[in-house]
Amino acid sequence: MEIEKSQIREMIKKDLTDILIRVALVGFLVYMSLKIFNPFMGIMLWALILAVILFPMHQKLANKLGGKQGRAATIFVLCGILFLGVPTVMLSGSLVDFVQQARTNYSSGSITIKPPAPDVAQWPLIGQKLYDVWGQAAKDLPALLNKLHPQLEGFVKSALEFVAGMAGGLFQFLLSMIFAGIMLAYGNSGSEAILKIINRLSGHKRGASLHKLSTATIRSVAMGVVGVSTIQALIFGVGFIFIDLPGAAIVAFIILVFGIAQLPAIIFTIPTVAFIWWSGDSSAMNIVFTIYFVIAGFADNVLKPVFLGRGVDAPMPIVLIGALGGMLSAGLVGLFVGATFLSLAYVIFMAWVDEDEDLNALVEEKG
Repeated sequence: MEIEKSQIREMIKKDLTDILIRVALVGFLVYMSLKIFNPFMGIMLWALILAVILFPMHQKLANKLGGKQGRAATIFVLCGILFLGVPTVMLSGSLVDFVQQARTNYSSGSITIKPPAPDVAQWPLIGQKLYDVWGQAAKDLPALLNKLHPQLEGFVKSALEFVAGMAGGLFQFLLSMIFAGIMLAYGNSGSEAILKIINRLSGHKRGASLHKLSTATIRSVAMGVVGVSTIQALIFGVGFIFIDLPGAAIVAFIILVFGIAQLPAIIFTIPTVAFIWWSGDSSAMNIVFTIYFVIAGFADNVLKPVFLGRGVDAPMPIVLIGALGGMLSAGLVGLFVGATFLSLAYVIFMAWVDEDEDLNALVEEKG
């Protein structure tokens, strides 16, 4: 009897040692793989999102081209760079010029400010304080700049870092488009591979429905929320460049964040139109730009029904937190990736919760 117990202990000890060694080796491989892949994580995730979004349209185009997947993917990449990359490059160039000009003017002391109107002092809460600071800046700006020198130095440094981050984000965006094209060229086999992975993790019974849910969530969030907000921000941004609005890229970025938060971009139309008529010389062009920005303000009302489809299951706070958290952790690309994947995680989690509730209801009904 004692011999059998000793043999059992030896077997358990041996099996446990084997398991620990295997787990350690798998953990080491996963850790090293993530460490190697980490610099490309944001780019590849955004490329995957783009590939999931564009896959149905890519298949339609490939069928019209006689099933040539690579050629259809190349067309999509070129169109994406043309229609999204070019406006983004224009806004990035505008941002760089604005920051450099502001820094040059600050260093040379050539900044001039018009005195405030007397009505500014009557504004509620901040009117009098704003009027005093504004008046001091208009009267003796160098003295005010010297007074605020430490704060301004930090602001200028942060602005330059932001510009560098925008440039890096633009480069990542272009790379993501290229990688998305490669994924589209092998889209059918890639989709089957993802389905096999999901089946392995969740079982064949739930794998297909989870795969379908994940795909639908990525498309609804990335196209209906982030995509619409991006297109509308680019429409505004291009218009800002043509009217020579100071800080055009910064204002366009604010519109992008507002759009992700589901706040109406039309609120930017009124101050923009006021700027046009205040600074514009040609009445005809002022009318043209006024119509343009009114249309831009209402563009989301047209784009959302087209791109949103069945709607977004994730609450807007989840989308916004994902976008802002992704941007803080991974830069410009993280803005899009964070919103999509946090929404996906929320939807999958809630599907698991609902399935558990359905199971309990079934048990109660049978019991």
